[in-house]
Amino acid sequence: MNIADVITIGREALIITMMIGAPLLGGTLLVGVIIGILQAATSIQEMTLSFIPKLIVLVATLFLFGGWQILTLIEYFQGLLANLPTYLQ
Repeated sequence: MNIADVITIGREALIITMMIGAPLLGGTLLVGVIIGILQAATSIQEMTLSFIPKLIVLVATLFLFGGWQILTLIEYFQGLLANLPTYLQ
């Protein structure tokens, strides 16, 4: 295994991580900004008011994208295992 292989594996791992995390973080960010604007407009500063909608969106996003996320992780891991003999040489 040379340095180029390590860099390739690391780059692919980071790309997979971003692909898996983007829907969860994006949905939560969008709801957080909307709730923050509503709280600023109404002067309600309750912390739990923003937590519950974010949690609901996070669970809904997991239901929508969870299968795809697991399949993406499985494909990446299978690719790593299939190429393991070439990495060890």
